Amino acid sequence: MRHYSLLDRLLTPVDQTLRTLFASHVAARPYPADNLPETPALADPADQAETRRHAAALMRINHSGEVAAQALYQGQAFVSQADATRASLMAAAREETDHLAWCGERIRELGGRTSLLNPLWYAGSFTIGALAGLAGDRTSLGFVAETERQVVEHLDGHLQRLPADDVRTRAIIQQMSADEERHGHAAMLAGGAELPAVVRGMMKLTARVMTRTAYWF
Repeated sequence: MRHYSLLDRLLTPVDQTLRTLFASHVAARPYPADNLPETPALADPADQAETRRHAAALMRINHSGEVAAQALYQGQAFVSQADATRASLMAAAREETDHLAWCGERIRELGGRTSLLNPLWYAGSFTIGALAGLAGDRTSLGFVAETERQVVEHLDGHLQRLPADDVRTRAIIQQMSADEERHGHAAMLAGGAELPAVVRGMMKLTARVMTRTAYWF
């Protein structure tokens, strides 16, 4: 296992920040919506436009969530004292790059845009991740598990808000949900500790502010 030098640990989050916010993301895995039909056109063009706008806004929220997830992982890895924990966090971050690529692609298909506030989401999430990491690796892994659990709940809510015939968007969200559930399970198996109820509540409140804002901006 590679041992990271101080310079590595300083440059890695800078590089990852620039890549997350400004680079074009390429998924390592196939696009879940490949070979699936687009949502059928509605008789009323205004209704069709609103349906696409709503789906794009939901995917903008998901894209912002993935930006925040990258920042959380980077913040936790930056302060982690254990090479194994750091490697696990970085591996999860790399896999979640697929989610960034998939969300971005679907947003483009729907004629939408990503959040204007992504730099803010990244900065805030990196800080939160670093604070969680400073509390120790068990707490840090527990934070990952709780974050992923809440993300799965959030994605399930999006599936309920999407039209049943929007199979392309639904396929992406379903694959993301499966990945997030696996990441959370892996974090607990690696030694994650259950977080106090007050911390879980604060995490939900923070996520609610981000999701409601990202829907519009």
